[in-house]
Amino acid sequence: MTVQFPADFIFGAATASYQIEGAVAEDGRTASIWDTYSHTPGMVERGDTGDVACDHYHRFGEDVALMKQLGLDSYRFSLAWPRIKPDDGPVNAAGLAFYDKLVDELLAAGIEPAVTLYHWDLPQTVEDQGGWRERATAERFTEYAAVAAGHLGDRVKRWITLNEPFCSSILGYADGVHAPGAHEGEGALKAAHHLMLGHGLAAQAVRAAVAAAQVGITLNLASVQQVSDSPEDIEAARRNLLIGNLIFTDPVLAGTYPEHGKEVWAPITDFSWIQDGDLATAHQPLDFLGVNYYFPSRPKASAPHEPNPADRVASDLGFHSEVHEGEYLTEMGWPVDAGAFTDLLTWLRDTYGDALPPVYITENGIACPDVVHADGSIDDQDRIRYLSDHLKAVKGAMAKGVDVRGYYLWSLMDNFEWARGYAPRFGLIRVDYDTLERTPKASFDWYRGVIATHEVD
Repeated sequence: MTVQFPADFIFGAATASYQIEGAVAEDGRTASIWDTYSHTPGMVERGDTGDVACDHYHRFGEDVALMKQLGLDSYRFSLAWPRIKPDDGPVNAAGLAFYDKLVDELLAAGIEPAVTLYHWDLPQTVEDQGGWRERATAERFTEYAAVAAGHLGDRVKRWITLNEPFCSSILGYADGVHAPGAHEGEGALKAAHHLMLGHGLAAQAVRAAVAAAQVGITLNLASVQQVSDSPEDIEAARRNLLIGNLIFTDPVLAGTYPEHGKEVWAPITDFSWIQDGDLATAHQPLDFLGVNYYFPSRPKASAPHEPNPADRVASDLGFHSEVHEGEYLTEMGWPVDAGAFTDLLTWLRDTYGDALPPVYITENGIACPDVVHADGSIDDQDRIRYLSDHLKAVKGAMAKGVDVRGYYLWSLMDNFEWARGYAPRFGLIRVDYDTLERTPKASFDWYRGVIATHEVD
């Protein structure tokens, strides 16, 4: 079945600074929490780091040329906070100059830049002072956001404050599988709250600097599937919806926190760190909501009263989903379910109604076992099938009345996949990590056709 997208629908691709840039100690950039985390033995598979990554810092011209060849309408990328305000000190002109060159190159190629202010690379010195556990970090983030928007806002109109605050807070401060690798209960909840506060403050700062700014936030939301009708599994799904969605969607879309959260986490915190006015600040008008989706959430029942405070938070995660017999799994071990994507988008519409702004899919993609043939080609049919099915799922949600305006595929190129290192490959473009040579895959040509025709077969 062929589906047709509207003529003004935006097709893009996405990356993140630490995953592709490299040059971690050049031109005034200082360490981020991911530099520290990746250099800590045992934290990243095979000891991989982002020191070189895809060397995009030196090869961005080549990469933009490939984007132009692909025909992208828009390119979503993140700024590295430690390049622009290293060590939370003075503004670093050399760091801003790199993004000047990148933005100018994109515009010359006819590609709209879409900037994410925070894709997890917190300056290590800010973490040393408490990181996102502390209210002061939201204020520092706002200062950095004002600098970035003030400098680039004459050319960049689409701004995303945060990428996936769930990962920054819960995976970083409770589960410990992302930087900074902490295992805390109250600390993780504080981080989630201060990220929401930082979002609201940064949104205000961007709008103050850029009159025509389009401002949003990107959330990776759980499409929760209850695994059985047992009381335990019903409660597991309820708690997964709370931690995966509601503690982020409710503040930004409704200006509230769910009452269920107070019930679940009362034994580990008194919430005294939430101040009057915080939720009003987090509840800024949004020009759009970014949604990232990769796989369904099928949470297994877990004890609701874990004795360890970190486990009390982390046990609610849905990242270890039940797998159905015979189900296709990606290289990340994630089950593939495109229908759950439609369900997630319609859940958002049904839950928030007119409070839901236009939606952009800001990440969606697959890591699959790319094989390089003797002639150098990569015929990644698994990726093409995944993308086709998920774009059709997006169109299915649009047919049900969800206002989706664009789709940013993850990812433009293979890159550093956080704690999994360089083994999983998500890209339309293969990167040889020994030579840094770029090779478009079959999916590159397929997506170019989708962009050109706005049709998906």
